[in-house]
Amino acid sequence: QVQLVESGGGLVQAGASLRLSCAASGGTFSTLTVGWFRQAPGKEREFVATKSWSSAGPYYADSAKGRFTISRDNAKNTVYLQMNSLKPEDTAVYYCAASQYSGLRRGTYEYNYWGQGTQVTVSS
Repeated sequence: QVQLVESGGGLVQAGASLRLSCAASGGTFSTLTVGWFRQAPGKEREFVATKSWSSAGPYYADSAKGRFTISRDNAKNTVYLQMNSLKPEDTAVYYCAASQYSGLRRGTYEYNYWGQGTQVTVSS
């Protein structure tokens, strides 16, 4: 069983940057596909970025391209989401997820493990 714990969220102004971290424990992290999702109030959880354990990816949602960067450090069992040029519409709870399926995964149903989420609020 894999446990995921996110950190790094907060309240920032538009144009600022944040780096989210997701620490994994309890499994073989290096062989899992990892992803970031977000959920704004009243909206469904949506895909943000994913990176497989192999050389495939990363892959980003259109809203994240050019501004967000997903990376992973298998030695530290940690995945990161660097978010630059933040906009008010990026406000959401951000979730880290891990999948036992190989390749790049964009659907919430494709992920077996989820963190508890971290709040990101971007003021205008």
